[in-house]
Amino acid sequence: MSTSGAQTAAFFREIVQTSTIWWVRDDDGSPTPVSSSGRPVFPYWSSEARARRAAQLWGPQFRAVSMPLDHWRSAALSDLAKDDFRVGINWSGQRLTGWDFTVDEVINRLTHVLGEPPYDR
Repeated sequence: MSTSGAQTAAFFREIVQTSTIWWVRDDDGSPTPVSSSGRPVFPYWSSEARARRAAQLWGPQFRAVSMPLDHWRSAALSDLAKDDFRVGINWSGQRLTGWDFTVDEVINRLTHVLGEPPYDR
């Protein structure tokens, strides 16, 4: 399994265990790099340690912030979908790279990990 694949698997396993999602922000907002598809990506991490490492790499003004899994699932993801953002998953390394997915793909993966019926809009 690739590093990005392992990071993605760990992301879903860990957020279900802790019921918490982490992201990085400063006083002006969160970094939203552009994916290879040309769409903005909002990256998330499955642990505070992972998010803190990303914050350190982005700069001293950034900090790790958490939200409950239920809120992420019910509100944050739908906001990202409305704005046509992709979702970055546990980006790592010196250049903070990794996989990104559509909101629908993330919801489908999450429902699978939770053992719920498939998501279908």
